[in-house]
Amino acid sequence: MPTSTPDAPAPAESEAAVEQLDRPLPEGVRRRVVGIAADALSAVPLAELPSRLRPYAKFTPVQRAKRGATAIAAALETEPAFRSRIAERVRQGQPDLVSALESGVVPAAADPQDIAAVAYLLRPAGWSKLVGDAGEEVERAESEGAAAEAARLVEKLQAELSALRDASRAESDRSRVELDEVRRDRDSLRRKLRSLEADTKRAEAATRKVAAELEALRASGATERGAVDSEVRRLKHRVAEAESALEAAKRASREGRSAEDIRLRLLLDVVLQGAQGLQRELGLPPLSGRPADSVEAVAPATASPHDVARRALDADDPALLDQLLALPQTHLVVDGYNVTKSGYPTLPLEKQRARLLNGLSMLAAHSRAEVTCVFDGKDLDAPVPMAPPRGVRVLFSRSGETADELIRRLVRAEPEGRPVVVVSTDREVADGVRKAGARPVPSAMLLRRLVRT
Repeated sequence: MPTSTPDAPAPAESEAAVEQLDRPLPEGVRRRVVGIAADALSAVPLAELPSRLRPYAKFTPVQRAKRGATAIAAALETEPAFRSRIAERVRQGQPDLVSALESGVVPAAADPQDIAAVAYLLRPAGWSKLVGDAGEEVERAESEGAAAEAARLVEKLQAELSALRDASRAESDRSRVELDEVRRDRDSLRRKLRSLEADTKRAEAATRKVAAELEALRASGATERGAVDSEVRRLKHRVAEAESALEAAKRASREGRSAEDIRLRLLLDVVLQGAQGLQRELGLPPLSGRPADSVEAVAPATASPHDVARRALDADDPALLDQLLALPQTHLVVDGYNVTKSGYPTLPLEKQRARLLNGLSMLAAHSRAEVTCVFDGKDLDAPVPMAPPRGVRVLFSRSGETADELIRRLVRAEPEGRPVVVVSTDREVADGVRKAGARPVPSAMLLRRLVRT
């Protein structure tokens, strides 16, 4: 059985296959070839595209020609099958030009770059010469265009140079006129300057004379002012000594005369009101005695502020505070900032004080107890201006003294036996006032009680 052999390539194809370009494609021809391939790329099935061109298949033709120019040019050069598919698109789009090139006739009216691009894609016999001739034609046209542009530019520059020369001459004439005016102004200014220098020298001499007289007056004034200041300091010292002595005398007289009287009177009121309250609570008639009074027995002890705590449900139950304030002549002492910083620490200090004092005023009106609120004032430069609310005594500690020390002094000032309740969460304050006979309660108890007010 005879064996078949593949058909021999046509002479034109064999010649085209061995033809090669002796130099790179001209840039204009290369852009035309890439543009034709970019337009035809979407018509080629994705499976038949070279792998390097598949990422550009989804782009628009303009984007393909811009981003994938190098890859398209390389594929056209190295992938004959891809170049054949693009050549088929060219045959369909420009049949007249393709027929003329394949028959060996170059249309005279066709663009040399279009002829070179189609010849590069179709590869007919003599295609390399067509591409080379097109490149030379383009280079010749560009050279002629560049020469014409250079001639036009030379004419333009010559015209601009002539205009600049005319402008330079005019500017030189103006500068010469201005220079003459400047010289005249300079001479006039020199004359004025000499006159001003003479005036300045006379003014400087007068200034030196006035300065000497002023210095003499200053020295005399400084001597007199020093004597006056010395006398004023001496008199202020004597006035301060007299005021200190007067204040000490007033304080000694006031403390010696009234402190013990107030303590005794307050203790007497506590005893009297306590007896009256006990009489009302027991409902005893106003009799001087009973037969049973002679019978010996153990009488119950009088309730103290510490005993009241036994009837409270919780350590911070506000009912305990109500029981303490119900005792006769109770004195409620509040550690102000300790309470406000536990209850509403985010407010400014001024609003903390106002909110606490407003609640204490209503509590004092409801319980009729004596209420004193103490704030720390050791770092204050001057007394805080405020209008204390009704029924509440507001005190700030002195410079160098803490609020805790002022609270302990207030407790020590009370007579033994009077109910004193101190509101503070500070353990040191609570221990100190407890030793002095007062009843400490936590700040949370007062805050819960003020919510109900």
